[in-house]
Amino acid sequence: MKITLVCMLAYLLGSIPFGVVLAKLRRVDLRQHGSGNIGATNVSRTLGKTAGILTLVGDCGKGYLAVWIAGQLLETQWAVAVAGLMAFLGHVFSIFLKFKGGKGVATGLGIFLYLMPSAGLASIGIFAVSLAFTRYVSVSSLLAAISIPWFGIYFQDPGPSIYVATAAAVITAIRHRENIQRLVEGTESKFIKK
Repeated sequence: MKITLVCMLAYLLGSIPFGVVLAKLRRVDLRQHGSGNIGATNVSRTLGKTAGILTLVGDCGKGYLAVWIAGQLLETQWAVAVAGLMAFLGHVFSIFLKFKGGKGVATGLGIFLYLMPSAGLASIGIFAVSLAFTRYVSVSSLLAAISIPWFGIYFQDPGPSIYVATAAAVITAIRHRENIQRLVEGTESKFIKK
């Protein structure tokens, strides 16, 4: 029962759409602007860099908080890892947005900074290097997400965390399918102009 309740709480925390909330405060329907995504990149493009940073911090923070709470209340690595997955799924399939949501990159980062801190930090490095060279947030996000389970293996993180990181990476890749299509077509927007 405790595991179920903690996982439900993790899902609800993950479901909080910080980008949508910030946009509504400015009377903007975020899903009708830019890419229509609720994440920090679209918030930054639509509402400005400050709002984008706040969204990034909020989405990352809710992921970290969800697994931190789970870590305090649950006894096994599997239970904590599953709670992390539930927080991730909350962001991607938010109950507050009719089970629609974002791509999970920032929320996943928060989750794995708690579950696999070395792997999470290393993935930030992958993101930064990729963004510097490609200028594509989508490419950088995908590479960072895919790198986390591999870094987890390298740093010998617990198996449950690696399995959840792998599942999150697959979901993130699926959520980026439109970005991948635009990359193939050469129409994907760059975040920072050269």
